[in-house]
Amino acid sequence: MSASRIFEAHEREAHILVAVVVATLCVALPASAQSPLSLADAIARAKAHNPDAGTAAAAEREAVDRVTQARGGYFPKVDVAESWQRGNHPVFAFSSLLAQRQFTAADLALDAINHPDATDNFRAAVSVEQSLFDRTTSANVRAASIGQDMAATGRRLVDHDLTAAVTDAFGGVLIAAATVRSEAAAIETARADRELAGNRRDAGRVTDADVLQLDVQLARTLERQVQASSDERIARARLNQLMGEPLNAMFSLDLTPTAIAIDVTNHDGLEAEALTNRPEVALARQKEHLAAATVDAAKAAFLPQVAAQGVWELNGGAWKARSSSWVAGAVVRINLFHGLADNARLADAREAATRCALERVKAETMARLDVQIAIARLEAARASEAVGRAAADQARESRRIIRDRYESGLTDAAMLLRSADAVEQADAQQIAARVNVLTATATLQRAVGRP
Repeated sequence: MSASRIFEAHEREAHILVAVVVATLCVALPASAQSPLSLADAIARAKAHNPDAGTAAAAEREAVDRVTQARGGYFPKVDVAESWQRGNHPVFAFSSLLAQRQFTAADLALDAINHPDATDNFRAAVSVEQSLFDRTTSANVRAASIGQDMAATGRRLVDHDLTAAVTDAFGGVLIAAATVRSEAAAIETARADRELAGNRRDAGRVTDADVLQLDVQLARTLERQVQASSDERIARARLNQLMGEPLNAMFSLDLTPTAIAIDVTNHDGLEAEALTNRPEVALARQKEHLAAATVDAAKAAFLPQVAAQGVWELNGGAWKARSSSWVAGAVVRINLFHGLADNARLADAREAATRCALERVKAETMARLDVQIAIARLEAARASEAVGRAAADQARESRRIIRDRYESGLTDAAMLLRSADAVEQADAQQIAARVNVLTATATLQRAVGRP
């Protein structure tokens, strides 16, 4: 087979390969190692198995338990106690006999009062205390409920971050794998060029310099393929880490290059959507509400606490011989002085509320800024995609013309090498541009708070 036919065959194979990679962005692996994976599947795996997602879910469950804990202040506190005591302390002996309802006239003798015999007392008691008024409890419940909302928002924030990170990593694998394929095609082209130069040298039409230049070009292409393979392994490991999969797991990535259509002309509408849906903004607002609840809790320290109390008990000198009695009442607690700690706590809570209000304003501003940046990057990615397609077509056509001229002796090997590099760079740019549109779209979705 002539060198020209060899080149044309390899050129057609390279064109077909690049077209498949660019059109489908599909990474092909041996069937035994393949486990088909779309971007949606990768995101779902990350949300289910990534440690950050598990941490956020655990934090949400913790917040639910804290709400239950805070609401416990509304319910009565019931305690049961069983005790046994023995002694001849005058007060203990006197009161124990009274509680046992075993006190007699003989026990009023002075000697019996001052020097009583050792007395046993078995006591069982059930005590109940019910809060009637305590602003601290209501403030704590409100704070815990806000904390639960914050935990749910935090989990949503993690999900959004994982979506963006997985999309970026997914695109990185596609680019790396496509680069490996492109380098493989470039190697075949370089070998065909080397064979053509060797034939022309043998025919006396060029010198060994042309052959040596093409040998160097082939070596460089082989080196780039090795580096591209390493980059692909790294990109796959990063994607696997995000998905919570073994780092060496192998997946064939199946994804159409068409990104979700987003209208980027309505900037105000996208900013308003971000202020409504962005978890960062919601979290900042919830922190502001939590700070207000903390102020209310600090104020509650200056208010009285009112509770009802009751005790029912059994006392006896033996385990099975006991007498019952009960006591009921109410208590009001008012703190008059606590070393100015309550005043300092209130001042601290108010300053925290001021800080949270400023942070909420900052979060809203940053959300609007993120939308503007994401819009600009998506517009640039779309423009680059169109330029990349045209550049790839032009580079391949230029390569064909230069190769024909070289075969006819009308140009030198340097031009042939430059045309090969131009094709490789244009193909890489086209692939990267398609992936950049995908990731830029995901970034804009993340910026406006869409799942």
